[in-house]
This record gives sequence, C-alpha cells and structure tokens, in this order.
Amino acid sequence: MRNRPALTLTAVSLIGSLLATPAFAAPRVAQAPASPLPTLTAAPASPVPSGLTIPPVPAVEPGYRAPATSGASGDIVGVSQQPFVGISLSDAVAMALSKNSDLTVSQSNRRIAGYQIVAAQGAYDIRFQVEPSYNYIVQPPLSPFQAGPGSGTITQTTVGASGYFSGQTQGGTKYQIGYSGEGIRSNSTANGFNPYYETALSLSLTQPLLRGSYSDSRRQLELAKINADAATDATLLTASTTIANVQNAYWDLVAAWRNVAIQEESLRQAKAQSESNARLVKRGAAAPVDVVESDTQVDISQDDVLSAIQNVSRLQNQLKQLTLNNPSDPIWVANLVPTSPASALPSEPALNDVIVAALKNRPEVAQLSEQRRTTDVNVAYARDQAKPQVDLSLGYTTNGFAGYPSSLLANPLFAVFGPVFTSVDQLIAFADKQGAGIPPLNLKLPATPANFTGGFGTAVNNLLQNKLPEAAISVTVGFPLHNRTARANVAIAQEQQQQLALQQAALIQRLVFEARNAVQSLEAARSRLIAARAAREAADSVYASELRKFHAGASTTFLVLQRQVSLANQRGRELQAQTDLNKAVVELERVSGTILASNNVNVDAAGNAPAPATTLPPRATPPPAPKISPLP
Repeated sequence: MRNRPALTLTAVSLIGSLLATPAFAAPRVAQAPASPLPTLTAAPASPVPSGLTIPPVPAVEPGYRAPATSGASGDIVGVSQQPFVGISLSDAVAMALSKNSDLTVSQSNRRIAGYQIVAAQGAYDIRFQVEPSYNYIVQPPLSPFQAGPGSGTITQTTVGASGYFSGQTQGGTKYQIGYSGEGIRSNSTANGFNPYYETALSLSLTQPLLRGSYSDSRRQLELAKINADAATDATLLTASTTIANVQNAYWDLVAAWRNVAIQEESLRQAKAQSESNARLVKRGAAAPVDVVESDTQVDISQDDVLSAIQNVSRLQNQLKQLTLNNPSDPIWVANLVPTSPASALPSEPALNDVIVAALKNRPEVAQLSEQRRTTDVNVAYARDQAKPQVDLSLGYTTNGFAGYPSSLLANPLFAVFGPVFTSVDQLIAFADKQGAGIPPLNLKLPATPANFTGGFGTAVNNLLQNKLPEAAISVTVGFPLHNRTARANVAIAQEQQQQLALQQAALIQRLVFEARNAVQSLEAARSRLIAARAAREAADSVYASELRKFHAGASTTFLVLQRQVSLANQRGRELQAQTDLNKAVVELERVSGTILASNNVNVDAAGNAPAPATTLPPRATPPPAPKISPLP
C-alpha cells in the first residue's frame, strides 16, 4: 500500500509516453503547442489510528465551496405551470392504446401479415394468357413435290391466336385448359387445302401421388396464416406491456405529486419552526444557534422540494412519451396531474388461479402455440419432400379442321397420272368400237369430304363435334438415389419440435416464477402499507407531542426538527407503500393476462391513430475542417 503513489505516477508516465508515440499520436493541428500535463500530488496524510491504512487522496479542488447563485424557481421545464391539466388513468391508457408508437408499428406488422396471406393465396389464382400471332414465311422449292406454282418458292401466311387458363389446387393438382385456332394460306402444290383452318381445345391434369401433394405453395399459405396470428399476439403483448408501463408511470406520477406536497409541508413546518426560534431568540429565551439549526433544516427541506419537482418533471415526460406519438402535440406543454383515486386494498388471489389464468390469457402462450404450428407445417412439408416423385398426367384434346380444297392437278404427282387415266379410257373406248364390250375405267381424282370443306366456322364445328380427338396418359417416377437433402430437412424439423418442447417447459416455469413473485409482491405491499400507515400515524402523534413540549419549554429545537424529519420520512414510506401496492396490482394483472380484458383492449383499434405529419429540422452546415499541418 505504501508503494501505490509511486506506481500510480509510473502508470501515468507510461501512458503519457505511449500516447506520445507516432502510432498513437493524433494529427497535429496548426496551433500553439500544448503545455505539459501537470504533476499530480497527493494530499498530505492525516493522522489515523494505529493499524488502520488509508490510501492517499489526490488534491482535487481543495477547499471547494459551492458558488453563490440566485434561488431556483422550482418550475417544471417545458410546461405551462398553470393551470394544471387533470388526466385519469383510463384516459392515459386509452391514449397509449391509440397513439403509442410501438403499438402503431405492431398494428402495421399485422397489416403486413395480412398482405402476406393475400400474396400466398395468389399461388392458387387462375391465370389467363392469350397470344395472338402472325407469321409470314417464304421457303425455297426443295423438290418438284414441295414447291410453289411453276416450281417457284412457297409462300405461307399464318394468322392465329391461342389462350389458356391454368392454376393449381392446395392438393398439388395442376390443371390447364387451352384453346388455339389459326388460319393458314399457302401456295404449296403439295397442299390439298388452301386456305385451311386448325382449331384445338385441350385439357391437362397433373396430380402428384406421393411427393408434391403437400406443395410449397400450401406450406407458404399456412405459414402466412400462422404469421398473421403471431403478429396479432405480438400486438397484444405490446399492448399488455404498454398498459403496464403507462399504469406504473401513472402511479409513480401520483406518488411524485404527493411527495411534492409532503416535502412542501415539511418545508412549511421547518420554516414555522425557524420563525418560532427567531422570536424566542429575540426574547432571549433561546440561543442564536437554534435559529441556525432550524434554518439549516429549511434549506434541506427546500432542496427536497426541488428534487421532488424534478421527479415530477421526469415522470410527466415519461407518461407523455408513452401516450403520445407527435412531438408537437399540445399535451407536451400540459402540466399533468393524475385524478384517479388510489387502488383499494385488493384481496390476495390463490397462486394456482393466477397460474391457470396466465396459461389461458398470456400472449406468450399463444405465440408458443404459433411456433408449434409452424414446426408442424415444416415437418409435414419436409416429410412430403422425402417421398419419391410419382406424378400422374392426363390429357385430352379435341381438334377441328376445315379448308377449301385446291386443284389436285396442280400437284405434279397427279399431273403425271391424269393423262395416263385419260389414255387408258381412250384405249378402252377404241376397243369398245370393235365390239369387245369393255367398260371405261372413268378414273377420277379423290374428292375431299364435305364436312372438312369450309371456313373457320366449319373447323370450330368439327372441334365441337369431337371428330378429331386425342387422349394421353402418363406416369412420371423419379427420386434421388440418396435423398440426403430431404432426409436432413426432416431431421432439422424434428429437432425444432424438440426445441419447442423445451421452450414450452421453460415458458411454463417462467409463468410460475412470475406468478409466485406477483402474488408475493402483492401480499408484501399490502402488509407494508398497513405498517407504514400505522408508523405515519405514530410519527404524527409524536411530532405533535414534541411540538407541544417545545412550546412548554420541555424540549429542544433539535428534537423538534428530528420529529419533523421522521414524520416526513414516514409520510414518504406510506406514500411509497401505496405506490408499490398499486404497481403490484398492475403486475398481477399483467402476469395473469387479465390486464387486456380489464382495459377493454380491441386489438384491431390499438395503435390506429393517424401518424403525425412531422418533418425533421434542416441539417446544420458543418463547420469547415481545420487545416492539418503535415507531419514532420
């Protein structure tokens, strides 16, 4: 211990030398060089009893005395001192429920969760798509049978449109209903129709039999619904906390104003005692030191009054912060005074009843339920993804066709065989002149069926009559050989379920812990209030008796002042005990979850006050940066 001053000075010198190194030195500003740090000295050690070691103290402001200043006004900063503005507890809670910024944000989160449900439901919206098209193609003649007139180029123009409705169900079924139609005009000699029209009406279904029956879209929708419930519970939890904070701040403000009255009464008593002592000194019945002693108590009481007013200002600001959302609200300048009476002595509830009510009403329990629902959804989805893929696909299409037949003689093939047929008939006719009786072949080119001859309407009619149907059925089977991703996701989801079981046990334990403390605090607060009231009544009697003895000359100023201080302390104890009781009732309601029902909380209306139209003040122009001289 004797070497400590030397060690302290050595440490100071080491730190100073370290800060002086280039690595720690700040850039030097062009200014006068700083003077070296003064050397610290220790105050001389005063004699102490033998065996007692007292470390030396540095001499800081030796002989300090508070400067003489004018007296404080005792006003509350930022408020109009008069008139007082009364506020009831129910009004304060209602203002907080409608204007508290935290509740406004929670209400916004509820709306966001609702929008997320709508977004997730969009996966099951029926989608419609239409695609009109126009296509113009000129192709070279690839062969005599695939060419245009005169073995020229093939020109084809296609005009059409297609459209379909598609969607999916929560069971994973995907469906599509489509229609297409087009008209084609081509000068190809190989075509039997020009122009011709094609139409089609199709229906397709794909049903997952194993993996995919619990689709990701279904999972996202269920999670969105759970998230909406969780957002509501979060709003209720915020409302519960807000109400508890408002009520606690309100009762603290009640106590603060009462404490101002107590301290002012104590100040008046001290002032009266000082004036009484002055009169006694003037008559020669008391020593002048009695006036000094009583004046000292007046100064102490004055300081207590100012401290009490400062506490009122702090608690007013706290209550306004909880109940307002606009920094320009006129209530900020109001001098708030609580008007609700103190709570009556409540009966002590049974511990089991409090625990049961907490498990039934607390938003935290509902939030845990939402977490359980979330893990159940994740487990179901992970198990679905672990199954092999087996998809059944069904398709049916009815086609329509019609066109206007073109001359087959333009086709090179039929142009070759046409003269042959004519020559054969001529030979038969010649033979028939000789009396052979051979009938002519009368070979003709094949005719087009009448039901396929026509325009676009005929093609649609053929479609509706289902003259050209198509049907298809297929099964798709697929699975990864190891499927490690899906199996790992199942294991993760199951681990989350086990974690949730632990969280549930921890929550129940926390609720029991809070219920025990809340019931015990209520019982202790009731007992302290009863004892404090008795102590205050006794102190009041003792002070009155001591004051009578002083006037009778049987007591001293010191004893009277002591009784005054004791009475003020007992009044403060009684006030604190009543405040603790009020706050214990608030805590019991919060723990049991009845604080929401007792304050008629409407979760849809909480935090729905319009946001204030406020603007930030203009940003100040920063001062110019100092010129830094270069390092040597």
